[in-house]
Amino acid sequence: MVASNFLKLGAISVYLLLCSRLATAILHDGRMHGNIMHPPTVPIVSMAGPDSPVTSRNGTALPPYNTTYLFDQLIDHNNPSLGTFKQRFWHTWEFYEPGGPIILMTPGEVNAQGYSGYLTNRTINGLIAQQQNGSTIVLEHRFYGLSNPHPDLSVASLQVHTIQQAIDDLEYFANNVVLPMPDGDKVTPDKAPWILIGGSYSGALTSWTMVNKPGLFFAGYASSGVVEAILDFWQYFEPIREHMPQNCSADVEAVISHVDQVFTGKDQNAIQQLKDLFGMGDVTHLDDAAGALRNNLWDWQSLQPTSGPGAQFFQFCDALEVKDGKSAPAAGWGLDHALSAWGSYFKNSYLPTVCGDDSAEDCLGTYNTSQAFWTDTTIDNAGRSWMWIVCNEVGYLQEGAPVNHPTLVTRLVQPPYDLRQCQQMFSAAFPEPPHVQIERTNSAYKGWDVRINHLFFANGMRDPWRDATISAEGLNVRSTSSQPIFVSDGFHCSDLGASSAAVDPTIANVQNNALAAMKVWLTTWKPNHSGQHSSSPRSTVQITKQSESVQSASSKPLSAWFRGAGIV
Repeated sequence: MVASNFLKLGAISVYLLLCSRLATAILHDGRMHGNIMHPPTVPIVSMAGPDSPVTSRNGTALPPYNTTYLFDQLIDHNNPSLGTFKQRFWHTWEFYEPGGPIILMTPGEVNAQGYSGYLTNRTINGLIAQQQNGSTIVLEHRFYGLSNPHPDLSVASLQVHTIQQAIDDLEYFANNVVLPMPDGDKVTPDKAPWILIGGSYSGALTSWTMVNKPGLFFAGYASSGVVEAILDFWQYFEPIREHMPQNCSADVEAVISHVDQVFTGKDQNAIQQLKDLFGMGDVTHLDDAAGALRNNLWDWQSLQPTSGPGAQFFQFCDALEVKDGKSAPAAGWGLDHALSAWGSYFKNSYLPTVCGDDSAEDCLGTYNTSQAFWTDTTIDNAGRSWMWIVCNEVGYLQEGAPVNHPTLVTRLVQPPYDLRQCQQMFSAAFPEPPHVQIERTNSAYKGWDVRINHLFFANGMRDPWRDATISAEGLNVRSTSSQPIFVSDGFHCSDLGASSAAVDPTIANVQNNALAAMKVWLTTWKPNHSGQHSSSPRSTVQITKQSESVQSASSKPLSAWFRGAGIV
């Protein structure tokens, strides 16, 4: 009967996902439209055979990494009487021995199916488990993928989609889950040390949880953790400007300065000619046309130390800087060539890749509220779920730099541009553009001011999100033995993957120090015999062997947000 029910569940899930394909306009890279900001997403881990049986270190056959488990999570932690929903998680005890830690991670704002690589020693999660005889868990965040408290993503449903509810989910899960491993009912945080790991938004969630729930997690590891909520996050583009090829940076700045000058002028012929040059002749609003050029800079976020010269960002710079087989000097080729080259590349190569058969206006425009994505409330829509958090609690709006500061992107795009989109997407919540509660978020969860024991911060110099992390430029928070802060030459969340450490010694150094810190800290852990877990009934685990290929049938493909995340 149980197996039959799960077959029905799988069939219903596929049906809903296929239906959502018809309900919403979505780009080939998974975004709702081509002028939406990239979220701070955790990279996927490249691995083969996630559906193959796993052999533990003592020779026992274990379920495949992609075996999906279901946990009964509270819909509303402020009102438990509302009941529970099914929250998906993945789990292995490949390296576990009694007394070892339980290592929990949520990949955050993404469908978590496909992230089972974070159970393995291809990641810092698995390396800690291997060293410390631990087990690993990947938990899907509420309102992403198929872990939904309500059957849609309407404003009414999203009232329980908050940072605090996500933190409470982690607490309730740790205190109540009965893991499928042997003695999985005897490893709550009072009986075993739990380690919380996250990257990017979920790295921030690691810090925020340890602040909000002191003592629940014995230790934490936050990679590229965007701990500080920032409304106008123009600094997103600063690490890109500082670390991209200098000739490319110089020419991009020159072109963007020219675009802003033309678009703020009154010469309608010049304006139309410039739009036509980039293949955006039908784009109605100039901030949409200028803002669309951010796409080429956003591709930086998908870079990792393992990326080759053929990565999308490098293709862009090569299009601008390689002429007749020769590379431009550090100053670039100058405006005339760069403008022509960027226009040709964007119009003939890049735009068709991003927009497919959609017109530039349909793909890049943000003012037509009749487009389906503004009102699509079907589940498994990471873009909508993340925008709710953006519009309410964190901001992170990726805009042009202040005047008198070099900028890679247009100054026509400022916070009102994105806040208008919040209003269009969630009109029932925002009759006017919202006031994002970043002050409340930073006050509640300490942001850059976090100082807590056994929390390891790992950041990358080339990470576009760096200036929202505790390693932000000019912040100078001191690293200590109880709260270490290590910075590599890596990109976004590079230190989560073992493959990045294999090619970059600065990332290997971060991981080695993290492993050393965890080893020392765990020697001091002692069980709490008084017990800390919730008095609520403990959840039983339901199991469904759901193939990773199920997701590929949906409108939200497995790669939906990975374009902005990279692969480690």
